[in-house]
Amino acid sequence: MGRGKLRIYLGAAPGVGKTYAMLSEAHRRVERGADCVVGFVEHHGRPRTEVMLHGLEQVPRKGLSYRGADFTEMDVDAVLARRPAVALVDELAHTNVPGSRNGKRWQDVEELLRAGIDVVSTVNIQHLESLGDVVESITGVRQRETVPDEVVRRADQIELVDMSPQALRRRMAHGNIYQSDKVDAALSNYFRPGNLTALRELALLWVADRVDEYLQQYRGEHDIRSTWQARERIVVGLTGGPEGRTLIRRASRMAAKGSGSEILAVYIARSDGLTAASPKELAVQRTLVEDLGGTFHHVIGDNIPEALLAFARGVNATQIVLGSSRRKAWQYVFGPGVGATVARDSGPDLDVHIVTHEEVARGRGLPVVRSAARLGRPRIIAGWIVGIVLPALLAVLLTHVNADPGLANEMLLFLSLTVAAALLGGLWPALASAAFGSLLLNYFFAPPVHRFTVSDPKNIVAIAVFFGVAVSVASVVDLAARRTHQAARLRAESEILSFLAGSVLRGETTLDALLERVRETFAMESVALLERTSDVEPWKRAASVGPRPVDRPEEADVDMPIGDHMALALSGRVLPAEDRRVLGAFAAQAAVVLDRQRLVGEAEEARRLAEGNRIRTALLAAVSHDLRTPLASIKASVSSLRSDDVDWSEEDRAELLEGIEDGADRLDHLVGNLLDMSRLQTGTVTPLIREIDLDEVVPMALGGVPEDSVVLDVPETLPMVAVDPGLLERTVANVVENAVKYSPADERVLVRASHLGDRVEVRVVDRGPGVPDEAKDRIFAPFQRHGDAPRGTGVGLGLAVARGFTEAMDGTLAAEDTPGGGLTMVLTLRAAPRDSGPERPAVHGGLGAADGSDAAEPIDLDPIRQKAGPQ
Repeated sequence: MGRGKLRIYLGAAPGVGKTYAMLSEAHRRVERGADCVVGFVEHHGRPRTEVMLHGLEQVPRKGLSYRGADFTEMDVDAVLARRPAVALVDELAHTNVPGSRNGKRWQDVEELLRAGIDVVSTVNIQHLESLGDVVESITGVRQRETVPDEVVRRADQIELVDMSPQALRRRMAHGNIYQSDKVDAALSNYFRPGNLTALRELALLWVADRVDEYLQQYRGEHDIRSTWQARERIVVGLTGGPEGRTLIRRASRMAAKGSGSEILAVYIARSDGLTAASPKELAVQRTLVEDLGGTFHHVIGDNIPEALLAFARGVNATQIVLGSSRRKAWQYVFGPGVGATVARDSGPDLDVHIVTHEEVARGRGLPVVRSAARLGRPRIIAGWIVGIVLPALLAVLLTHVNADPGLANEMLLFLSLTVAAALLGGLWPALASAAFGSLLLNYFFAPPVHRFTVSDPKNIVAIAVFFGVAVSVASVVDLAARRTHQAARLRAESEILSFLAGSVLRGETTLDALLERVRETFAMESVALLERTSDVEPWKRAASVGPRPVDRPEEADVDMPIGDHMALALSGRVLPAEDRRVLGAFAAQAAVVLDRQRLVGEAEEARRLAEGNRIRTALLAAVSHDLRTPLASIKASVSSLRSDDVDWSEEDRAELLEGIEDGADRLDHLVGNLLDMSRLQTGTVTPLIREIDLDEVVPMALGGVPEDSVVLDVPETLPMVAVDPGLLERTVANVVENAVKYSPADERVLVRASHLGDRVEVRVVDRGPGVPDEAKDRIFAPFQRHGDAPRGTGVGLGLAVARGFTEAMDGTLAAEDTPGGGLTMVLTLRAAPRDSGPERPAVHGGLGAADGSDAAEPIDLDPIRQKAGPQ
């Protein structure tokens, strides 16, 4: 049986009508005779949505108990046993109650799809996993229930349920989404027009990307090469020259004029060796285009115009941005240039923009890279034409003119063509031109004409000299071209190695970035750094870039050994021998970068071990000093009570027993802090987060201080906080005890709580000596006590434990100066929704209603309640 099909209704925000649209689709399918059932749909008490459930078969839900509460979830086994053609499953990102068959509802849906059952589901854009950070920056709310993007992308159909922000806010104001007592808070927080507009744009762009994937797949399947201008895509052709930054910024301004436009910067590299562009400049341009929201692409191609147009048509681009040529006027004799060729061959479906810049006509310089065919096929062909065809045409022309220029002038004319052939095509076209020109001079111009004999010895010498001069000139020109290319190549190698060494020494290059530089420089498909521990051990990849990297040096097109047990393996083509020198430098640098990364890791581990050793040393000091004081007090009191020499009165006995109890309490407190710090150091503190009111925890934390030493101000109207109650109690207790310890006897410590946005602050204010600014962070370090605190008052762990527990609960603890003198500890906690939390399953309740025109659907209440504040 084949896999079922998934249809998803995607919404930009809660309340746009996804569930209503899903139920409407179900009724249409039932009317067409489809076997459709409701696996799970929550109407949240909205009459209109509940009415839509009438007439649809509903599979009974499965009841579950969790922490004393009863919940219902979709019964996957029942749906599989019923085996309908279509199942409706609402809220794809929902987290199931612990004890369910799967942890997430999308996993339940996957089971149904594998069983061949079609599924119709719903999800909001803010629940996509990759968009969590973006949504949080827009709304200030972190979504806790998410679904992997790939699950949604694999859907066979995605339909956007859209609604303008104004219409959604009207629906909210009419009471169609929330109950009336929650409308004002929701409209002023999560459902602000700016939030809804941003979420709507996010949803539209995400769906547009998905539609674009479908379009690319369709064009590929049907081999469609022409451009379909469904979306503006601007391709920027880069040469690696300084004008590239101007082109990228110009393309960015063009893209800004149309919403949804996309920028793709592409550099075309020849497949015959080192790149002709400056690696440093290309790196700068790559960073610039990515900062502007575009993408950078590296393409291999010997014919740059063809490769550029093929890339543009492959990505369905609508515009190409190129810079005006940097070539000087005389260089146009070699061809019209890339810009003119692309504009000529682009056709009617691609607009080509030629952008002027400061480097126009300043010269492109000589090409840096050439191999055996370093001049390129077009120039070699042109050299043969000039060396063979033009001398023949010249001979015909000279034989048909009435004036006789003389043999010497005719030789100079043929010699000029030989030199031109050397300049264009190199040595071999020039040699052929010299030989062919000598024959033409002998046959047409040296008496007796039209015969390959020479009667005058002077003419024999002249023709011989002509041939020798032609060969010499061709050799010198070719040698000069070779030396020029070699010099340019060495300059490129020096620039590459200098930039590489500098970036590596400065620590700016990661191993993956270095391997990517190798791949781009040598025009390879993939690069892998391989290593093994011994000659008999198999090779393992330390890092790789590009598709299909090799696993052994023998499988690579090029391998560069690095020592005995490491190698750089490249796939794509065979490198010429002269390129291996630069490759060797890259390989050595790769080994250095790998060693540095491992040394950084080892240094971090050594730092952690050193920190642990420091803590152990401090712990020994604490045991030898601070822990012995209460033990000595307890032992002295016990010894006194056991003494037979003294007849203690009841008052004395009570005093000694009280001393024993006080010493035991102090000892228990010290040992507790030591154990807590050990748990924090080893990372074993796992908070059990739940919602709780501060007035349930803070008073309990004050049991260790005198009753009249603290003033408590915790309003009952504060929202609940998402914390671990035990950790919060220990945190507040440590902070308050520290404040009481340093406060004057006649001053009481103030503990005040307040609400700010989605955070709750607890301020512990004392009037003690305070702490200088430079020491405010040090007081939170383990085994640190500020000032002249006497021994026996603690091991200096209270604040360190308090900050560790606070950070484990996603909060912060900081020290501030108290106005007028003293120190204020600010404990910031996360306000929690009232009906759900990270450790509590979602409660299916009913809120709001829907009317005929404004259909509503179940929504995630976490973001609204989290932003709404006190209710």
